[in-house]
Amino acid sequence: QVQLVESGGGLVQAGGSLRLSCVASGLTFSDYTMGWFRQAPGREREFVAAISWGGSSRDYANSVKARFPISRDNARNTVHLQMSMLNPEDTAVYFCAARFRALAQSMESQRADYWGKGTPVTVSS
Repeated sequence: QVQLVESGGGLVQAGGSLRLSCVASGLTFSDYTMGWFRQAPGREREFVAAISWGGSSRDYANSVKARFPISRDNARNTVHLQMSMLNPEDTAVYFCAARFRALAQSMESQRADYWGKGTPVTVSS
């Protein structure tokens, strides 16, 4: 059974940082492109960032580029999202997702094979 479990969310002041992690189990992690998505209250889910299964390619939403680098550790079946310069507009539930050997940019379509349950991030002003 495949599981994606996010952690690292919480409450932070504007300008602060958080590091999200997503640990995968039940799949061959190195075969999966990983992505982060978020859904703010009353809004649709949106793409945040993705990293290809080999780690050589990354893709970002314009709103987070240069603030939220994505990385992966295939030895630990983990993908990270290092969030900095947070602002209240970043408040959302953050989800990770996995898609088999996809291009990183293809995660913008939000089509994924597996999804986590999310971790909430709240940025206070």
